[in-house]
Amino acid sequence: MNTSKFIEANQQRFLDELFDLLRIPSISTDSNYKEAVHKAGEFIAEKLKEAGADNVEIFETKGNPIAYGEKIIDKSLPTILVYGHYDVQPPDPLDLWTTPPFEPTIRDEKIYARGACDDKGQMFSHLKAFEAMMQTNTLPCNVKFLIEGEEEIGSPNLLPFVRENIEKLKADVVLISDTSMVANDCPSITVGTRGIAAAEIELTGPNRDLHSGTYGGAVGNPLNVLSKMMASLHDENKHITIPGFYDNVEELSQAERAEMAKRPFSLKAYENYLEIGSVQGEEGFSTIERASIRPTLDLNGMWGGYLGEGTKTVLPSKAYAKITMRLVPNQKPERIMELFKKHIENIAPDSVKVKVTLGHGAPPAVTPTDSIAYQAAAKAMEATFGKKPIPTRMGGSIPIVALFEYEMGIKTVLMGFGLNEDAIHSPNESYGLFNYFKGIETIPYYYQYFTELSK
Repeated sequence: MNTSKFIEANQQRFLDELFDLLRIPSISTDSNYKEAVHKAGEFIAEKLKEAGADNVEIFETKGNPIAYGEKIIDKSLPTILVYGHYDVQPPDPLDLWTTPPFEPTIRDEKIYARGACDDKGQMFSHLKAFEAMMQTNTLPCNVKFLIEGEEEIGSPNLLPFVRENIEKLKADVVLISDTSMVANDCPSITVGTRGIAAAEIELTGPNRDLHSGTYGGAVGNPLNVLSKMMASLHDENKHITIPGFYDNVEELSQAERAEMAKRPFSLKAYENYLEIGSVQGEEGFSTIERASIRPTLDLNGMWGGYLGEGTKTVLPSKAYAKITMRLVPNQKPERIMELFKKHIENIAPDSVKVKVTLGHGAPPAVTPTDSIAYQAAAKAMEATFGKKPIPTRMGGSIPIVALFEYEMGIKTVLMGFGLNEDAIHSPNESYGLFNYFKGIETIPYYYQYFTELSK
């Protein structure tokens, strides 16, 4: 494509501009960085203008601003909506960083900085790819950009913004780069994300903490009771025991599972990497399947009684637990949370009072591999990587994917260029130079193939 020479000639500038963005500590969860978050939003808006976008605006929300820009070349042509985020996770613990998190540094052909991969580096590839198409007069379709500053805190103001701007955001597909590939020599496209349902349990036994010698053995200990209740949520085959939990769960065909199994995977390397003796999980499924296409229930935290140094012979009055469940297609978070609540209330013995508080939820999402949206991404990656990408499903949740589908009726393509080794959310987050520029190179091909396939 004509864009290749332009990208090559401007590599250093593209890198310098990314570094300028990475130096802005746009930490959305900490109000002390609110000014920096706004600065990052303004930076994105400015770069959209410089790249050639029209109608560039900063939309203020109840939280952090949303940067928007568009280029409509012909209303009869397809429209791609690019989503990304410029906010980042806190860098703590700072003492574990080799170099300061907001002073981007290149080591071993990787950019080290907070937000390098998640999502500044990946998102910025879209702006530079757009600029390359504009400068070489090769933009084949319409494009809209929606870049927000609250993804790392759950995007609380994105839903109302989308609902209020349905017509402005109208598009044929959403294109997001905020995921990872299997490897640089094994490109992949995420075609499914699991949903999530969260809950918290509070058990109350006696009306106060009791002496474990005086009352132990005679009064129900909420921590003991809670431990037994939590253990009962899985059977010997690691199957979740909540009645109705597996109703409507999508069962993949053997052909689909065989396609997933093509992904390079070493169980021994996986165990060594995690420093565990062996894996465990639902009977009848592989490790990759357990972590992507099967629903889960995990205890995220459990506490109560005395947690300080040394011993305190106490029988606690209360015990608590936090739980999250990962959901697969056809499971609705509202229904799963109600089933969970009912089951916990049913299995709690009379020795304790139980309170279940339901938390946040998000539905799962899947992009069919026979869709134009996926096929365009597959052809684009094959054009630049030299091999067909593998369709994969990720175990985590991306609530915005479901948001666009349910609110706007459009599917999302998750064409990410990161790697699992990029340590997102952790100290020493990185993003490969290869990945940054390969994203810029690949994205124009997506525009081309999506436009051609949509005819």
